[in-house]
Amino acid sequence: MVGYDPKADGRNISNFEAAVAGSVSGLVTRVLISPLDVIKIRFQLQIERLSRSDPNAKYHGILQAGRQILQEEGPTAFWKGHIPAQLLSIGYGAVQVYKTLRDAVVTMYRTEGPLVFYKGLNPTLIAIFPYAGFQFSFYNYLQRICEWVMPAEGKKNGNLKNLLCGSGAGVISKTLTYPLDLFKKRLQVGGFEQARVTFGQVRSYQGLLDCARQVLREEGMRGFFKGLSPSLLKAAFSTGLVFFWYEFFCNLFHYMKKADS
Repeated sequence: MVGYDPKADGRNISNFEAAVAGSVSGLVTRVLISPLDVIKIRFQLQIERLSRSDPNAKYHGILQAGRQILQEEGPTAFWKGHIPAQLLSIGYGAVQVYKTLRDAVVTMYRTEGPLVFYKGLNPTLIAIFPYAGFQFSFYNYLQRICEWVMPAEGKKNGNLKNLLCGSGAGVISKTLTYPLDLFKKRLQVGGFEQARVTFGQVRSYQGLLDCARQVLREEGMRGFFKGLSPSLLKAAFSTGLVFFWYEFFCNLFHYMKKADS
């Protein structure tokens, strides 16, 4: 976990064990929160309003979207794009509209060439640094608040504190950088209009600024935050679970060493 030192509180674990703990915590968390990621992306790509009052809107709420995806595509749809998401998040949105990873890769390469795999890279690079900085800054800040507010006997339950602080840091960080995530997804699926016709209207964008202008003109400021509710749930669960499992595995390695000594 970059920016977080598991040895700060005296735990005896190696850098390799810390790296393993971080990797496994990320793997487990991605499996658990994948359904929210799928729903979030469906919301982000929908041009129509996320409202029951819009008869053309395919999705209008988290529970409704979950039920509809389950009915139309089955439970495996909630893990569409899960393998490339575990390997690399770029291209995840495009895989959502295809049957398999292989189908997505072949079609994307044939239609637009190798550069298609880097669509949405600009907003990704712009967002990644402030998001990581916000996440760890707010995590440490919330940790200090908990230390000040929580009574002495409550401090013994460190895992719960880490879960709550991690969740709060994830929610704040995701909200501040969310519009860039929406732009990234819109740009990534550009050129796949035929595969997306069942999801509603489609648009073509010439770049990051053009995407932002079109969203603002057609969907208003609220358009920048489409899918924010499942995204916040995902961010809260994701960041909280990552820190929770990271601490869990770090403690596990520490106590295993302690037991052997």
